[in-house]
Amino acid sequence: MDEDTLQFYRSNAQAYAGREITSRQTRINRFLAVLPSGASILELGCGAGADSAQMLAVGFDVRPTDGSPELAAEASRRLGRPVETLLFHDLDKVEAYDGVWANACLLHVPRPELAEVLSLIWRALKPSGHFYASFKAGEEDGRDTLNRYYNYPSPEWLRETYASAGTWSSLAIEKGEVRGFDDEWAEMLFVMARKSP
Repeated sequence: MDEDTLQFYRSNAQAYAGREITSRQTRINRFLAVLPSGASILELGCGAGADSAQMLAVGFDVRPTDGSPELAAEASRRLGRPVETLLFHDLDKVEAYDGVWANACLLHVPRPELAEVLSLIWRALKPSGHFYASFKAGEEDGRDTLNRYYNYPSPEWLRETYASAGTWSSLAIEKGEVRGFDDEWAEMLFVMARKSP
């Protein structure tokens, strides 16, 4: 994780937690619809816990995590349960989850490290497990106006990077736009992948 980016979220945890983004509702519903009832889900980069709260409310077994201790604390307050601080590189589970939800967090992983992180996620998924992630689209990495690092991938680069991380039985990339914490609209890539059986 880029240290300046992590420090941004640590310093702005309360402000970030106060923002509700409802535009991903359709994607959450589609993700949950492909999972078995009561499925085990790992959420990476849970922020203030809004997505975990929704998944827990409909009966899923969710492990919410965030790389920022301050945001994990905000999520703990919201969810009424402990939320772990977990950096992506520290994920060590093997075939433990039916699904991994990583909304707007892996986009901060430095490009040279993304394949390794994706391989850890692939390893943590059960066979035929589902994995959702979203990225800000681009052609080369850089920083936004808030000095946060983004890997800004193209769909082609993402496909190659996912392929190098593990074997997927399906991988779909959709495009869209989202208004971020900086109030700027950004082109997004929404990735749904399924681990091979």
